[in-house]
Amino acid sequence: MKKLILVFSLVFAAFSINAQSKFGQEITEEGAIPTTELLKKADGKEEITAKVSGVVESVCQVKGCWMKVKLDDGQTMRVTFKDYGFFVPKDIAGKTVVIDGTAKVKTTSVADLKHYAEDAGKSKDEIAKIKKPEKALGFVANGVIVK
Repeated sequence: MKKLILVFSLVFAAFSINAQSKFGQEITEEGAIPTTELLKKADGKEEITAKVSGVVESVCQVKGCWMKVKLDDGQTMRVTFKDYGFFVPKDIAGKTVVIDGTAKVKTTSVADLKHYAEDAGKSKDEIAKIKKPEKALGFVANGVIVK
């Protein structure tokens, strides 16, 4: 009986290690490009459809309704989810994700930046320091795989 329990535990652990969580539209990892390549492809374009792989820097701590994915030089790209139709777990910072959707250069208002900072659990002092809108690459994901 002990051997059976041990075998079951090892098999379960093996599946857990390779388990992926999927959210939104069903997508695969096939054809995903790294965030560094996305930056090159998006250069000079208002919008680009892409499948991207990157590391999560932070997640909305209220609902998981957005995440930031690391780019080059300490920058991040805010990822939201199509039609607010799904969310991701709040504890995936540091994990690799594959996202499929549309990248757009957009300007985020001061009010929205303050709202996002509040969702991320920033202090009142940090939120008060937000004074200017931010122009940055954003991403609207149709589907997400968390690895």
